[in-house]
Amino acid sequence: MAWWVSVWLASLLCLVGLFSPCLAGGPQVLIETDRGKLTLELYPDAAPKTVTRFVELVKKGFYNGLTFHRVVPKFLIQGGDPAGDGTGGSGLPIPAEFSEKKHSTGTVGMAHLREPDSADSQFYICLEPQPFLDGKYTVFGQVVDGLDVLPKIQEGDVMRKVTLK
Repeated sequence: MAWWVSVWLASLLCLVGLFSPCLAGGPQVLIETDRGKLTLELYPDAAPKTVTRFVELVKKGFYNGLTFHRVVPKFLIQGGDPAGDGTGGSGLPIPAEFSEKKHSTGTVGMAHLREPDSADSQFYICLEPQPFLDGKYTVFGQVVDGLDVLPKIQEGDVMRKVTLK
């Protein structure tokens, strides 16, 4: 009997090891603001190029000290512009990566100009579901902690520190 239990446990551990990347989720990013902290889980499977670029910018400290320059109640907050007025970026456009991901409360997506392949460093977080954005903007993450902080964010609030968790 003990032998069967050992075999069963060993099999279970192998399965957990095999599927743990699926269970673990994507990389997480912590955004510290004066209003509180936001934890984003990123979706590398849905938007690999976007997640790679966003993580590169986070590692470089690009977002540290930037503001949420656009806040539209019941719609979204937007940040990631070094110019602070919606006109700036990192200078390296990212191609659009549309997926089946929906724009729900806390969805993180890439802002772009009229051309879908013009996303750069600016990102937005939905304050409420925005289904009319589905399939038109790259969704690359979700707020998994700090949803209560989102409605407190005001235009001009600073992202003090943005780091990988």
